[in-house]
Amino acid sequence: MSEVVKRLLERRANLVENMREVAEKAVNENRDMTAEEDRQFTETNAEVDALQKRADAMLEGEKRAKEIEDSFSALNGKPQERGTQQTDAERNKLNDWMRGQGEQRNQRAYVVPPGPLTKAETRDLTTSSSGVIDTGFRAQLWEYMVENAGVLDTGVDLLQTASGETIKLPRVTAHSAVDTTITEGAAIDEADPTLSSVNSTVAKMGYVVQLSTELIDDSGVDLQGYLARSAGRSLGIAVGAAAVTAAATGASAGATTATGEHDNLGAQNTAGKGFDYLITLFHSVIAPYRASSSCAWLMSDVTAAMVRKLKSSEGVYAWQPSVIVGQPDTILGKPVYIDTNVADPAAAAESILFGDWRSLVVRIAGGFRFERSDDFAFNADLVTFRALVRTGSVSVDANAIKSLTHGAAS
Repeated sequence: MSEVVKRLLERRANLVENMREVAEKAVNENRDMTAEEDRQFTETNAEVDALQKRADAMLEGEKRAKEIEDSFSALNGKPQERGTQQTDAERNKLNDWMRGQGEQRNQRAYVVPPGPLTKAETRDLTTSSSGVIDTGFRAQLWEYMVENAGVLDTGVDLLQTASGETIKLPRVTAHSAVDTTITEGAAIDEADPTLSSVNSTVAKMGYVVQLSTELIDDSGVDLQGYLARSAGRSLGIAVGAAAVTAAATGASAGATTATGEHDNLGAQNTAGKGFDYLITLFHSVIAPYRASSSCAWLMSDVTAAMVRKLKSSEGVYAWQPSVIVGQPDTILGKPVYIDTNVADPAAAAESILFGDWRSLVVRIAGGFRFERSDDFAFNADLVTFRALVRTGSVSVDANAIKSLTHGAAS
């Protein structure tokens, strides 16, 4: 079981415990649950069901990936159990290739094929010429990408394709309405959803680093870790920036601050301002989206510093720190993620995004490609490493994510 699934199940268990406490409180006090307690119980129960479905789907995906992996391993005559301990030789193959040593010394490029892009990835990664990239390298690379692009950790829909041609994705702009005025024997009025399509395209993003041969030959340097950190951070910022731009473009207005509040949320204890803006934004997203396990807040550090100071009229902070290690903080019960690509508070800026992030499709075409060249900087005795990724992001539901927009400067 991957760490991601474990985190989902832990979160589900915590929510179930919260439900039990709410129900027991009413029982112990010999009363029915209040309207607020009933609403909280219902919403929490919906989120528990959503988390269980997501965990079940991920477990099924891991099972299928394991079956496919075993099939290919058997064909190659190299059966290997998922998650088994790698030998030192296997872990050092990438570093040997970086140094121009080992059986893959004449191979210029490694291509990391599309696959589950999670921190728990443990499969061997091979190239068409049978080279092996240490599995830890890919896990590190993706982890550093997520650290520098919080949007990738919100539950976005990761679409992985082998090639990068334009593909059409359906996009919802309005849902069907229910006919509530049906008389006996009369036909039901038709109310089709408003659907359109959006083109999913990808753009190439690249990263280049040059290392001296002295550094490469120094066996005490963790080249693999260095390259994963450096490439992951650079690519993460670029991929995240494109994803946040797509999310902000596809988001509709959920709350707007008053004129003069272009860099703030107004007085905390003033009705309709401060904490109240967050409540307005929260309820601008309809309940089915809010019940999703991928419903979350996204903002920059500058905005987060401002929001953390907000209190209700009773003195309760809007921002609630997580009591579980590894779990995000929350606002109104929903997780908060930080991404430097989200706009800081400014006139007409969308500084907070909130909603169901499954509506954002982040596409990775062809996997990550790593190449080395001993000739590019031959006169400087430098070895050049290049990392490339083709990516694109689109919003497929105009109703799922809402934004808080700041008013004009006074």
